[in-house]
Amino acid sequence: MQVYVDPAPGGEATNLALGHLLARRAEREDSFEALHVYRPSGRSVVFGRRETRAPGFGAAVRAATAAGFEPLVRATGGRAVAYTEQTVVVHHVRHDEEPIGGHDARFVEIGHRLVDVMRTLGVEARLGAVPGEYCPGAHSVNARGETKLIGTAQRVLRQAWLFASLVVVGDEEELRPVLTEVYGHLGQDFDAASVGSLSAENPALEPGAVARALLTAFAGATPTLPISALGELLDDADQLAGDHRV
Repeated sequence: MQVYVDPAPGGEATNLALGHLLARRAEREDSFEALHVYRPSGRSVVFGRRETRAPGFGAAVRAATAAGFEPLVRATGGRAVAYTEQTVVVHHVRHDEEPIGGHDARFVEIGHRLVDVMRTLGVEARLGAVPGEYCPGAHSVNARGETKLIGTAQRVLRQAWLFASLVVVGDEEELRPVLTEVYGHLGQDFDAASVGSLSAENPALEPGAVARALLTAFAGATPTLPISALGELLDDADQLAGDHRV
């Protein structure tokens, strides 16, 4: 496994493009596996592809921008999410001869692994959806069955997969109003009270400690590499970043 830390210099659009390119590399190379764990360098609202066709998408984009969040579009499934620098993102890619067959099992297996990590950090985490949550999914990680802490999504290629986890460590008070506006414009159900964070459950937690715990859980003792070690692939991600901007 190749393990990379820190965000791409080009910002979150480059990080999204990089996840896609790593998955493409995994599709070409047998046994390839990579993990990118980072803390975003800015604030974003990231929409799912199908939301770009919704009647209220333009208004949702304007609301995100007005709130100081860069509007982006991701390749993985799901609905809109919002995050700040008080977040840890995990992109996990792997070569897989039959990725579709393991789709549901990955949600369950990685979801339980995330729950276990959160419990080691002193959070009463559970696997399952919270009523009214953003980007609803049966395999969200929640606190006490009341607030969403982690959202997960997948993209399946012909012979590889990309699994993305968005871990909200803090700033939930800033996420609630922008998500309320975005979901209102998109005409989707949303309850602002469903937005939680790890620091709300354990005030001692901060992104660095959470990232280290996730690295241990997913990569063990595998040495980490700086994001610059990706070289030309990182340059390619910069070139493709525009595909993720609105």
